[in-house]
Amino acid sequence: MGNVEQARFNMVEQQIRPWDVLDMRVLDLLSQIKRERFVPPGRQSMAFMDMEIPLGHEVSMWQPKMEARALQALQLGRNDRVLEVGSGSGYLTALLSHLAMHVTSVEIVPELHAFAEKNLAAHHINNVTLALGDAAQGWPGSYDVIVLTGSVPILPEAFQNSLKPGGRLFAIIGDAPAMHADLITCVAPNILERVTLFETSIAPLQNTLQPKRFVF
Repeated sequence: MGNVEQARFNMVEQQIRPWDVLDMRVLDLLSQIKRERFVPPGRQSMAFMDMEIPLGHEVSMWQPKMEARALQALQLGRNDRVLEVGSGSGYLTALLSHLAMHVTSVEIVPELHAFAEKNLAAHHINNVTLALGDAAQGWPGSYDVIVLTGSVPILPEAFQNSLKPGGRLFAIIGDAPAMHADLITCVAPNILERVTLFETSIAPLQNTLQPKRFVF
C-alpha cells in the first residue's frame, strides 16, 4: 500500500468510521473518488486530514467525516435528482454524482465554478450540470435531494418547497459558533420531518437569507 492509499485508509478508519459512517456504498466511494485530486494545488498533503481545506473566497472543503456523514444520511438512490448549493472544488459533487441519477450544482464564485468544472471533467463525470449563479435563497426545479455546502442562519422556505415527496435536505443551520446539521425529509406534501444529526460550525453561504435581528 502506497503512502497515499495508507493515508486514505487511515482517514476512513480513524475519522470516518468512528463517526458512525458504516454504509459500505459510502465507504467504497471514498476509495474510488480520489480526494487528493480535488484539493487546491499545493494542498495535497492536507487531503486526508481531519480539517477543512481553504479554497479561497472564504470557502473551504468540508472535513472528510462530514462529507461521508452527509452522504450516509441522505441515502441517495439511482433515480435521485440532486441540487447542490455551492460546488466548491467539485469533490462532494463527484461523490453525489456516483450515487444519484443527476446533480445540478450551483456556484456563485466564478473561479470556484471553473475549478469544479476542471476537476469533474478530469474524472469524466457527465451526469452533473454545473451552473454559475446565486442559489443561496433557492433554485428553480424540484429535487429528491438538496445539499447546502455553506451554513444558513435560517433555512429559506424555497428549499423545502423544492423537495419532492420523499425528498431529503441536508443543511447546517444557525449562527457561529452554535450551528447544527439537520436532515429534513418531506414525508408528504407540506409535511416535513427534521432530525438534528450533529453540531458544527462552518462559513455561511454568500447572500444567505438573514433573520430580522434586534438592534438596540
